[in-house]
This record gives sequence, structure tokens and C-alpha cells, in this order.
Amino acid sequence: MTTIRGQLPAPRSRRADARLNRERLVATAREVFAEAGPEASLNEVARRAGVGPGTLYRHFPNRSALLAAVLRDRIETLCALARTLRASHSADEALAGWLRAFLDHARDSQGLGGALLVEEPAGPGIDCHQLILDTAAGLLAEAQRRGTARAGLTADDLVQLVVGIALSTARGHDAAQPGRLLALVLDAVYAAP
Repeated sequence: MTTIRGQLPAPRSRRADARLNRERLVATAREVFAEAGPEASLNEVARRAGVGPGTLYRHFPNRSALLAAVLRDRIETLCALARTLRASHSADEALAGWLRAFLDHARDSQGLGGALLVEEPAGPGIDCHQLILDTAAGLLAEAQRRGTARAGLTADDLVQLVVGIALSTARGHDAAQPGRLLALVLDAVYAAP
């Protein structure tokens, strides 16, 4: 809040409060869904965010809207990581680092994506998938331009391989297996043609 020479602080605008409430709800839902899955209590999300259920439902009229917002937030964070990696690492290191983060994302988000597809089959899944494909394509293209990644490989190939690892290891008891499988994929990405 801003104070003007001896006056009371100016109250925050409702629009700013609404935006902050929405951001807090998405961040809190991300945590609650990570702990309890996509069927977690929406009242618990509101309680932990420090708002009433009415505020939650004003921003997100149903569970699917909140799931979509959380999934989109996770994917935007994942895609922003690609920009950071590109700025600070070589093309092949950026691609490998992002694929590791994508694997973690795919393993952690399986329940969210599946729940969203069940609740709203024509929902935002395609758009989110496209964001991931575009990000993977940019990183792969740079590594291919530098000559460190196989020329014939496509972003869709990489995304499918990582999703396959996430799905096949979801119920496994070997916590190191996803990383080992991704290392095999990376060996193939960087192997001589």
C-alpha cells in the first residue's frame, strides 16, 4: 500500500486483490493436489489459501477449471525453465536438463492430466501438449543445429519417449529407474547417426 504525506494508506484495488487471490489459489491447489491428488478437497485448497470457498468458486467455477489452471501453471513453469537453460547452458545440456525436468513433470502431473481429461475431454489438454511440443522442438532444433543431436529425431519422438518412461515407472519401486531410462534415451539422442 502507498501512503501519501500523512494520509491513510490507499487500499489495494479489488482487481489487484482478485489477481492475488487467484494466484494464491493456483499455487495452493498445486501443493494440495501434489499431496492428495486431483480429488483433493477444494475447501482445503480455499482454507490453505486463506480465502473462503466463495472466492475459490468465483475464480474457478468447478474442479476442472482449477485443475486446468494448475496444469497450465505447471506447464508454463516447465516451458520457462527451457528459456533459462538455453541462456545458461550448451544446447545439448539445455535439452538434457529440460527433458529431466519434463520427466519429473510428467510423473508428478499424471493424475492431474488424467482427471482433467475425464472431467472435460475437450479441455485445455491439446493446448498444453502443444506448449510442451513447441518447447521440446526449440531445444532439439538448437542441439541439431549444433550437430550434437540426431538429425532425424523429432520433438514428438522425445516427448513420447519421456511420457512412456513416466507412465511405465509410475508404480515402480525403483526410484532410480526413471533416471536410468532417460539416460538411455539421451544416449540415443546424442549417439552418432
